[in-house]
Amino acid sequence: MDIITYPAPSEYADNVKAYIQAAQADDLLEGLMANQVYVINHMLELKEEQFTFRYQPDKWNIKEILVHLVDSERIFAYRALRFARQDTTELPGFDQDNYIGPSRANSRTITNILTEYSAVRQATMALFRSFDAEALNQAGVASKHRITVRALGYTILGHETHHLNIIRERYLNIAL
Repeated sequence: MDIITYPAPSEYADNVKAYIQAAQADDLLEGLMANQVYVINHMLELKEEQFTFRYQPDKWNIKEILVHLVDSERIFAYRALRFARQDTTELPGFDQDNYIGPSRANSRTITNILTEYSAVRQATMALFRSFDAEALNQAGVASKHRITVRALGYTILGHETHHLNIIRERYLNIAL
């Protein structure tokens, strides 16, 4: 598959609409690669104290957000694999907040987190490169909503873009 194009609204439900709309890429793989380059380059420029800053006491810090992105990407890619292989099992949702504590993000170095992030991103891109048009159009039910494999890819991209915007606005005070 050379280009993975933007999904049609019929390929996903409202629960991921904002993420998919945030994924402003005509080609999924190019968008995933561009975000990876951005994340690696910009995170390595930050000071250690910026990674653990919380703009509110109950909000995640940057390390936790990055690990959340890795966890979510793995889960969305797993769903894409299952649906591409025509597995009709309805897949459950997950409580993202329950993943943060056990992730031990704050005891990890940023280099360790970014190494894992890069490995997961490369695996996701390899997986989506392996899908042909038929596989990309396969659909399944996850979190009680129907979604196609293509839309799951754009969900990964848009979910990441959403969190990168939050990091820029609320943690680094960079106007968009």
